[in-house]
Amino acid sequence: MIMTTENIINTISNSKKTTPVKIWIKGKFNSTDFLNIEFYQGVDYWVLFSDWKVIKPWLKKHDSKIKTIRVEADRRNSAIPLIDLLSLDARIEPGAYIREFSSIGKNVVVMMGAVINIGANVGDNTMIDMNAVIGGRAKIGRKCHIGAGAIVAGVIEPASAKPVVIEDNVLVGANAVILEGVRVGEHSVVAAGAIVTSDVPPYTVVAGAPAKQIKKVDAKTISKTSIEPTLRNIQ
Repeated sequence: MIMTTENIINTISNSKKTTPVKIWIKGKFNSTDFLNIEFYQGVDYWVLFSDWKVIKPWLKKHDSKIKTIRVEADRRNSAIPLIDLLSLDARIEPGAYIREFSSIGKNVVVMMGAVINIGANVGDNTMIDMNAVIGGRAKIGRKCHIGAGAIVAGVIEPASAKPVVIEDNVLVGANAVILEGVRVGEHSVVAAGAIVTSDVPPYTVVAGAPAKQIKKVDAKTISKTSIEPTLRNIQ
């Protein structure tokens, strides 16, 4: 699904904001106390799942019955949920955050701590390494490697901004930054720590801040930057 900036803005602004909570509670309850609340009964406790808007008044109403309570929440007034990981034909490691309305191709690898925002598209067999950030509407091609800590800028606002486009077979080094509107041509290499502020032609190596062309991709470059297909095997 390709989302325009206007689609994303409307989706966020019109979404029902949620604060899902999980509660462990001990007290003198029975199942009829939990109308409209998802619950599970333990030996001497209950586990509740609901939104804070529902749970907060319920807790106040039943305060006299509560012996002990623990409340856990990992978001507040969240506009966009995380994507359904079970729908992906990819390898997603613990601690990765992928928002709904992003597109994740086949055999993609998303490592620990990586973030992929709404409207982003990641092509088949691409690896998003640890703590990399793929911003809203960014387009990553096939067989790319986005290095650890790299930032691919997102463009949700201003609405007129153009998204980053990274074509196929591109390697982006660790902690590199690619700014909004930049296109990185196929088979190019962005060196670690580079700050890319303008388009990169295909088969080009860039480095520095701001990034500048230092050479064209040659056989030696390819031998040092080729991806490892077995790491994309999810079987």
